[in-house]
Amino acid sequence: MTGLAHADTVGCVTTAWKLVGANHKVCVEAFHDAKVPGVTCHVSQARTGGVSGSLGLAQDPSQFSLACRQTGPITLPAKLPESDTVFSEDTSVLFKETRVVRLWDKANNTLVYVAISRKLIDGAPANSISTVPVMPWGGR
Repeated sequence: MTGLAHADTVGCVTTAWKLVGANHKVCVEAFHDAKVPGVTCHVSQARTGGVSGSLGLAQDPSQFSLACRQTGPITLPAKLPESDTVFSEDTSVLFKETRVVRLWDKANNTLVYVAISRKLIDGAPANSISTVPVMPWGGR
């Protein structure tokens, strides 16, 4: 999975205070689709705090949300795959990840982004989607 987007942390909101270790929180990250300029996605994910979370040993829950928008002129590559992983982030030390896959809905001229949570051992159905219609940008 080369060419995956790099996410920048926008910020975090504390959801529960912990006496020892980091607080539980929801963090928002932003990334640009590396193969489709003009699209920015934001993904929010729950982060487990406490001692295990502070040490990086906690398994974050499969709770997230995804929003993708046109933030500039969209330039589609000549050969856009029907499905392509654009973002992946580990959410535990036990092979769990959040992955964002871009689908191309050619009939509706729309990019569809699907966030899924998965374990390599047994899949999880947690998911979220966002769509970006490909439209002219600016003064056209």
